[in-house]
Amino acid sequence: MDYLPLFFDLKKKPCLIVGGGTIATRKARLLHKAQAKIDVVAPDIDKELLEIVNDSGGEYFCDTYASQYLSSKVLVISATDINSVNEAVARDCHARHLPVNVVDNPAICSVIMPAIIDRDPIIIGVTSGGEAPVLARRVRTQLESMIPGRYGELGRIASEFRSLVKSTFASEDERRRFWEAVLNGDIAEKILAGESDQAKVLIQKKIDAKECDSGGEVYLVGAGPGDPDLLTFKALRLMQKAEVVLYDRLVSPPILDMVRRDAERIYVGKKRDKHAVPQQQINQMLVDFALEGKRVLRLKGGDPFIFGRGGEEIDLLAENNIPFQVVPGITAASGCASYSGIPLTHRDHSQSVRFITGHLKAGETDYPWPEFVNDQQTLVFYMGLARLPIICQKLIEHGKDENTPAALIEKGTLPNQRVHIANLKDLPEYIADKDIHAPTLLIIGSVVSLHKRLHWYKKHSADD
Repeated sequence: MDYLPLFFDLKKKPCLIVGGGTIATRKARLLHKAQAKIDVVAPDIDKELLEIVNDSGGEYFCDTYASQYLSSKVLVISATDINSVNEAVARDCHARHLPVNVVDNPAICSVIMPAIIDRDPIIIGVTSGGEAPVLARRVRTQLESMIPGRYGELGRIASEFRSLVKSTFASEDERRRFWEAVLNGDIAEKILAGESDQAKVLIQKKIDAKECDSGGEVYLVGAGPGDPDLLTFKALRLMQKAEVVLYDRLVSPPILDMVRRDAERIYVGKKRDKHAVPQQQINQMLVDFALEGKRVLRLKGGDPFIFGRGGEEIDLLAENNIPFQVVPGITAASGCASYSGIPLTHRDHSQSVRFITGHLKAGETDYPWPEFVNDQQTLVFYMGLARLPIICQKLIEHGKDENTPAALIEKGTLPNQRVHIANLKDLPEYIADKDIHAPTLLIIGSVVSLHKRLHWYKKHSADD
């Protein structure tokens, strides 16, 4: 992150704009909405800009820029088309540690003017740090279309009741849950529909009754194979509600960043033969936190019910009568195969697919090998990197054609995904000298032969 987003309180505070043209006028409109006192220095000034200056209580100086005009200012914007002037303004401001924005020259700015979504008192700023302003405006347009126009009214009514709610509910958790119920339910819908008076009556009733959901709950959420774009809407919503998060090592950092900022985060990751927290302890932690009244997010890579031990975790929750929700995620087989151009089934290649764990509960590799040799099925081994040589060997020993295509997908769906392809016999030797790291997924079957053609098309069609 190259910039820290901040919001300035400019009410009645002196700001300076250097320049008097169209761009300066656009910047002045924003400062005026923020109730700043605006001074302008420029040899000439647009009519609208002069009206804004006068209305703000500021002053217009018909002059060329000089550093004396920086005196007592809290923010400076240079909006001229003369590079030497813009550079002088920036240089003088930096020397005084005075925030300065130079239009269309982020390299010499100390602050960036974002694209703004205004739902006062809700204000959203979007910036690319000057790298891609058109893209920032596009994001703003998308947000404008998604956020109802009455969101500001929602914020104003919440502000009216804030002190009363704070005095009624003692703990921060209670207050947060109260507002979540108000802002995500029927009351908010009434405000957005223009029925604010009715909504206020309902809010007051909830306060008088001290209605606050204080019960604990567990959300067992599949985070998918790594790409945050593969999260479900429900997963994202619950990730924003949770107060405690237990996550494993397969949850990618971009996904973890989407969890609510103030949630307590507890790493309970597992590696092969090395558990940071034993499974039984994880199960008990979910119960204990829920009994404390917490909303607990168990965030798991892939899908909770496909080699995710989700069944073990909710079994103890059910035994303790703790409410829970299970949100499926895109399992690694689907995600990695799709991102690699390998269809798991295909009418001409495979009529079934089999998901197999790379290691069993006892740490052995004792499978019904004869069932795996059918050429009309696709085999997908999860967590099979360490046992890949023995998997290939056993399949060949039990009759699988040694020339069967096989793919080892490393860090599937992530930007650094790699796909290693060979036949069943040669794959162990092919990857032996490669620096491969988990997570990996092993796909075996003739569908792998489609990778080159389908993945090539995927990459090139995306460029069109």
